[in-house]
Amino acid sequence: MSVVGIDFGNLSSKIAVARNRGIDVICNEVSNRATPSLVSFGPKKRYLGEAAKTQEISNFKNTVGSLKRLAGRTFQDKEIQEIEKEYINAELVNEKGQLGVKVQYLGEDRVFTGTQLITMYFTKLREIASVELKIPVSDVVISVPGWFTDVQRRSILDAAEISGLNCLRLMNDTTASALGYGITKTDLPEDKPRNVVFVDIGHSGYSVAVVSFIKGQLTIKSTAYDRHFGGRDFDQVLVNHFAEVFKEKYKIDIKSNSKALFRLRTAVEKLKKVLSANSQAPINVESIMNDVDVSAIMSRQEFEELSEHLISRVESPLIQALQESGLKMEEIHSVEVIGGSTRIPALKERISKFFGKELNFTLNQDEAVSRGCALQCAVLSPVFKVREFSVQDVTHYPIKIKWENIPEIPDEESELVVFPKNNSIPSTKILTFHRKQPFDIEAHYAEPDKIPAGINSWIGRFSIKEVVPTDSGDLSIIKVKARLNVHGVLSVESAHVVEEVIKEEKEEPPKQEKQEKQEKQEKQEEQPKSDEPVPMETDNKPEGQQTQPKPQSPATKKVKKLVKKNDLPLVSGVGSLDKTIIAQLKEIEGQMIATDKLVADTETQKNALEEYVYDMRGKLDATYQEFVNPADKDTFINLLNDTENWLYDEGEDATKSTYMEKLDGLKKYGNPIVERYREAEERPRAEKSLRDNIQHFILSASSNDERFNHIPDEEKKSVVEKATKTSEWLNEKLAAQTNVPKYETPVVFVREILKERENLVHFASPILSKPKPKPEPKPEETPAPTTADKQNSDTPKPEGTTTEDSAKVENEETKEKKDEKTDENTNENATNKDQSEMDVD
Repeated sequence: MSVVGIDFGNLSSKIAVARNRGIDVICNEVSNRATPSLVSFGPKKRYLGEAAKTQEISNFKNTVGSLKRLAGRTFQDKEIQEIEKEYINAELVNEKGQLGVKVQYLGEDRVFTGTQLITMYFTKLREIASVELKIPVSDVVISVPGWFTDVQRRSILDAAEISGLNCLRLMNDTTASALGYGITKTDLPEDKPRNVVFVDIGHSGYSVAVVSFIKGQLTIKSTAYDRHFGGRDFDQVLVNHFAEVFKEKYKIDIKSNSKALFRLRTAVEKLKKVLSANSQAPINVESIMNDVDVSAIMSRQEFEELSEHLISRVESPLIQALQESGLKMEEIHSVEVIGGSTRIPALKERISKFFGKELNFTLNQDEAVSRGCALQCAVLSPVFKVREFSVQDVTHYPIKIKWENIPEIPDEESELVVFPKNNSIPSTKILTFHRKQPFDIEAHYAEPDKIPAGINSWIGRFSIKEVVPTDSGDLSIIKVKARLNVHGVLSVESAHVVEEVIKEEKEEPPKQEKQEKQEKQEKQEEQPKSDEPVPMETDNKPEGQQTQPKPQSPATKKVKKLVKKNDLPLVSGVGSLDKTIIAQLKEIEGQMIATDKLVADTETQKNALEEYVYDMRGKLDATYQEFVNPADKDTFINLLNDTENWLYDEGEDATKSTYMEKLDGLKKYGNPIVERYREAEERPRAEKSLRDNIQHFILSASSNDERFNHIPDEEKKSVVEKATKTSEWLNEKLAAQTNVPKYETPVVFVREILKERENLVHFASPILSKPKPKPEPKPEETPAPTTADKQNSDTPKPEGTTTEDSAKVENEETKEKKDEKTDENTNENATNKDQSEMDVD
């Protein structure tokens, strides 16, 4: 089972996997740990990730970036028209109410929605992870910005489903970073929380989260964002500056040329990175437009002056997050900084100055989010055992539910904020309605001005069906269950009817009476146990009138209770794609994947054919010269030349089967040549190996070596005969081979020589490796008595012990000593054996 975390970034994405008792960020096909968030379209296939990066200039109008910013958007969105349009090279169009991108694909105009583009990119990320893990990848956790709305989150979930990924959780990026920080800390307090601020400034967004840690748990106290503050905004400042500089210096208007503008944006991005580590840096762009080369130098101070209006925006989200958390500055334990743009010295300086403390860089600035997502996926996976660590995230936007009033309840409110800002997720709320007919409720964002400009505040519409009056004609009580799930997505899960039922319940004794009874029971339990009878309590009645009190029957009371009666049908209308549309898009994506694979396989076959032509033609006059039949050489060379000409003419766009057919035609001429060459190269080695075996077996069977004395002479003679016959066969074949030209079919093949060697070894080895028979045991002889034995016989024995008994005792003692010595040797040998095995291991 795969455990994968994806940091879906605006510029690039990282993939982390749980394996080898840790988290690894994996590399793509060109060994980069970050895969560009780009999709490009060509006349034959799509280009995804790194392949799209190579198409970014040559295929400028058909390459799409900023994929994350396209999720859940419409063409009319203000942010799309005023901001994002500047960063997207392809033409933006309105596609059935959604934002679409018009490109040239397979020689025709095609329009793809933002969800489809993200699907294509997720397909590439899934492929990278599958290749690395060598298993199919399905379960993932994907990061999104915390400011993403419901419709944007649903777009990401739909794209993941279409691409074949099972998204276990959409995780806010700062929350993922906080999980990666907290789960590895072993010194977290158990009572007083540790408050840490996470600041993440990426390519296009700025996020701040105040997180409270205790042992085994993190709680998001507050969040704040600047949706349009990141590395690309600093790049744009430099682009505008150098566009003016080059206009004055070189008399060219770079902004009038899209490709020139893109080249300049790429150059200033490199310049910005160099200035983060150096006081000044040059910028050089060759042939930026009109065959003009441009160059300039900028200092860090000048860059910071140009970017002052951006740098001044750093403090606003910090202030907001701190205020909403309810914490004071001195209660902040530390500040963790992540994100590529936090490498800009001026930003680090402002953040450090605001908190009045040094910044911490405990986490990897580029990979912290992906690692946190992989950890969350491991926590959710039943396969991996992870230290228990709960995550309590919050929603950034308050959500309200609206409904229509009915005449029966004229003073009823028509809306309610069900999930306020910073409400924990996941979270479930039960809403109660009194209705006698079907009704609808709608979910909206309570503060439309706080969500991204252009996105509708409407979240969804939910229709509750089959609502009828009660048997008495009154309003039915309807319970509606609304849930904000782990993805931060709102759903109305169920609705049911409840009715009031009068039930009898046992009335509990008053609290004081109950407490006295409990104290009395505790007092009895505390009395010391002894053999003396414990005096019984009496009620001061004369003897004979003492009676046990009758137990009182518990009092009952009638109460009204709500009991579930039946479920109601529910119809939801939300921002997710319909199941039928998802099925259609899956089919379309599958067709494009098949097209890409066919094109890739065709290119592979074409390259194989081209490689064979060049390789074979180059070796015919060198390596293979002696092995080519002179009668066929000119024909073969002409065929190779014709194939080369065909490849660069009408064969440029041939099919896979055509390339395979051409290659097979060439191999009919080339394979025999290659085979004759390999036979000539390998035959001497095979011959030497066989002759060595022949010589070995003949010498062993003919010698008087005592190792083989136990083998019958007939068997040894058969070994010599077999080896001799094999030698004669080999000499005969090699003699015939010397009379055959190298360009003709060999008389003897290497495989035949190796087969003869195998037969000889299988025949001779069992005979010559027979073990020697064990020698027969010799009869034991009774030794003659010695002088010592006679003296021992004269020695007086203890009373009651005979000579035979004494000998028996001595023999038994000797045997015990031998057994002990044998055990010691055995243990020593076993120890040496174990030690040897450990050394080998």
